[in-house]
Amino acid sequence: MKKLLIGYDGSEHANEAIDDLERAGLSQDVEAIVLSVADAFLPPTGDAKDWGPSPFDEKIRKRAEEMRASALKAQEEAASVAARGAARVKELFPSWTVRAETDVNWPGWGIILKAEEWGADMVVVGAGKHSFIERIQMGSILRKVVGACERSVRVGRRASSRGETSVRIIIGLDGSPDAELAMEAVAERTWPAGSEAHLLTVLDNRLSILTPSLIPRLARWSGAADSVDDQAWGDRMMKAATDKLEAAGLKVSCEVLSGAPSQRLLDAAVDWQADCIVMGARGLTGIERFLIGSVSSDVAVRANCSVEVVRPRPSRP
Repeated sequence: MKKLLIGYDGSEHANEAIDDLERAGLSQDVEAIVLSVADAFLPPTGDAKDWGPSPFDEKIRKRAEEMRASALKAQEEAASVAARGAARVKELFPSWTVRAETDVNWPGWGIILKAEEWGADMVVVGAGKHSFIERIQMGSILRKVVGACERSVRVGRRASSRGETSVRIIIGLDGSPDAELAMEAVAERTWPAGSEAHLLTVLDNRLSILTPSLIPRLARWSGAADSVDDQAWGDRMMKAATDKLEAAGLKVSCEVLSGAPSQRLLDAAVDWQADCIVMGARGLTGIERFLIGSVSSDVAVRANCSVEVVRPRPSRP
């Protein structure tokens, strides 16, 4: 990973997201942008004559000027916030190349557009405990970034209370290309001694309501598999993932459960005191929104730990 975009608003949960990066296994060679988005509308500029001679047009012009002045002030404040965030990142990661930037936009879209424009490898956003109204707003931003951004996204939260330097990671594994990417993302990083990875496969018990042509092969893989081939395929999947993760110095455990995937992942994170859930953006069938209501977005918003949603790396020009 070389290019990291950090959405930052100066709040406690935004600082927690930055602090969480110390437990993300990232390299020392990273280029990071700390982006603060001023939530405002910036009207276009123009000469007064362009607005026409009528009193009504003059009122519109004055209102546009007021809105522009307000937006520029918000952008100036955002620049100060971004600078503080960049200083925090640089303090934690002295070897990184870090700079602060601002934008005037709705925060979710501002982050997404910058990630695409810059070609970020991963986007980092925070998510903390808020009032009811703030949870609705934050949930909306998180769902938009996780669901609409074409880059990997990490939702950073305060570390667990285990008080250990080692990291506990749950990896959602279902045999899909995206899940494979999630596992590879963990395997290629550097983790503190004693860190653990728990491979969790959840067989969605709601798949039975669908037509057989839409039921993924994995739904037939369980302790009582329908065929020896399915059981062997599942065993090979777990064995290959275990070998790669153990080679990265992680202690690995595996588990297969049935139920609603998002809830099973969330419950496992609590029971296992996980520091992070790492998962692919889409499941085995490639039509996740129809099958399970966007598990990645649901987990990212509701989890009590950090969540990383992994997508294919963008191609370099």
